[in-house]
Amino acid sequence: MAFKPAKWPRKLRSQEWFGGSSKDAIYHRSWMKNQGLPADLLDGRPVIGICNTWSELTPCNAHLRDLAERVKFGVYEAGGFPVEFPVFSPAESSLRPTAMMFRNLCAMDVEEAIRGKSMDGVVLLAGCDKTTPALLMGAASVDLPAIVVSGGPMLNGHFRGERVGSGTHLWKFSEAVRAGEMTAEEFVEAEASMSRSPGSCNTMGTASTMASMAEALGMALSGNAAIPAVDSRRRVMAHITGRRIVQMVKDDLKPSDVMTKEAFENAIRTNAAIGGSTNAVIHLLAMAGRTENVKLTLDDWDRLGRDVPTILNLMPSGKYLMEEFFYAGGLPVVIKRLGEAGLLHKDALTVSGGSIWDEVKDVQNWNEDVILPIEKALTKSGGIAVLRGNLAPGGAVLKPSAATPELMKHRGRAVVFEDIDDYKARINDDDLDIDETCVMVLKNCGPRGYPGMAEVGNMGLPPKILKKGITDMVRISDARMSGTAFGTVVLHTSPEAARGGPLAVVRNGDMIELDVEARKLHLDISDEELAARLAEWTAEKSGANPRPESGYAMLYHDRVMGADTGADFDFLVGHRGNAVGKEAH
Repeated sequence: MAFKPAKWPRKLRSQEWFGGSSKDAIYHRSWMKNQGLPADLLDGRPVIGICNTWSELTPCNAHLRDLAERVKFGVYEAGGFPVEFPVFSPAESSLRPTAMMFRNLCAMDVEEAIRGKSMDGVVLLAGCDKTTPALLMGAASVDLPAIVVSGGPMLNGHFRGERVGSGTHLWKFSEAVRAGEMTAEEFVEAEASMSRSPGSCNTMGTASTMASMAEALGMALSGNAAIPAVDSRRRVMAHITGRRIVQMVKDDLKPSDVMTKEAFENAIRTNAAIGGSTNAVIHLLAMAGRTENVKLTLDDWDRLGRDVPTILNLMPSGKYLMEEFFYAGGLPVVIKRLGEAGLLHKDALTVSGGSIWDEVKDVQNWNEDVILPIEKALTKSGGIAVLRGNLAPGGAVLKPSAATPELMKHRGRAVVFEDIDDYKARINDDDLDIDETCVMVLKNCGPRGYPGMAEVGNMGLPPKILKKGITDMVRISDARMSGTAFGTVVLHTSPEAARGGPLAVVRNGDMIELDVEARKLHLDISDEELAARLAEWTAEKSGANPRPESGYAMLYHDRVMGADTGADFDFLVGHRGNAVGKEAH
């Protein structure tokens, strides 16, 4: 940590719009004043943008308008001028074909809004899965002072005396219905108990994972990740963040100062310790790609997370939910444990202006059944396992803490589904030639193939298998899965099938070998046979969606990169800065 605050006072960026007496300055000021603003708000004090992903069609973020007002209180108190603006809000629960297809669109919106408008710093209001990485990607590309406020998780669900986790129990209850263990009427009854307050998933799904990643990166104030959405302390967090961003502008403390390689390594280890979502892999790779100097790869994920124990006893890996995590002390306790174990870059700078260790060294764990001692870890070797082999030369990922130990080394016969429609058409057929020793393979669900890489990798098992009481099988795809999901699921297989990766030529009856300890994913055919199959492959015959002829879908298809590098657009990788453009008039 070697940050030197800039001198204050000095002329800020916003004065390129509002300073002086030129025609253009008067134009900018006069239009702002039509909102009833006193003239001295434009006198050179920090102008703070509040980048809001609020939307009633994004249920996780539907309460962010209130948090924006709390941020404004803090900005005004600290002597700044807050201005709120909306950006595209990709909703995981309702946006088709998948919110992941629109993460990059949101990031583009964020980047251009920050660069093109009259602000000196920005508060990023995020919640739902893709909004946190999208906002951080856009902010990193511009590199004005920026800080995250998360919307927070919803309250615990409860159904007939059972703790209900959003997403996690949806998958469990759905499988129970298909196995004949739960009626459809009971499933509908459970619906009302799943989402009983504002906020994002109450499990360690992708939303809570990415809130944790923002905090572990140092891009949010300590304690931000776990506060429930409806807890009054969530409003306090927004309020003090508003104060903090004003000082960050005065100090010129930017994402490039905080989002260093050391910060990303801290985040990867934190993800392992909390049993975080596999989606964090794609998002952190994309976020690192927007910085000037950080080079992050899939191999970093395996190298850094492999020997980190999972110590958070939270669904889907454990039994508790985000409320209990917060009451136990939240993410600062986990980060402190990492520091005590020698698994933390303690000097990494945070948006507080201090080191990450200074933020957590004095916190206490109030419930050691929620945040476990390392010697009682859920999984001694947590993190994300990066698998390679002739089936995944570009890599594939698996989450050990959510997998069945007995299936971590397995050889089985492939049962192949050419795309998601093929899977849905055949999975419930009692004549499907499959048993619990088989390996389910799903193709054409990657970034280009779906399109957008939907969360369909955790394929539900056939009813004929579920009725035996079996709840897990090895599943392989180029798709993602929800952070709330569980199982021995191999994801993000690269190159994806729609690009002609080896996954595209797997056939029914092929034998596949999975060995997580050896980090191996192997299709048991000869090199010559594999080469011959790949030579015969064409996109037209593959079952992948055809190239769209127009619109954003065409742009996405043509320019999205693979999952192994973060699935960003190739033309958005890198850092474009915050230079003020030419006058508009």
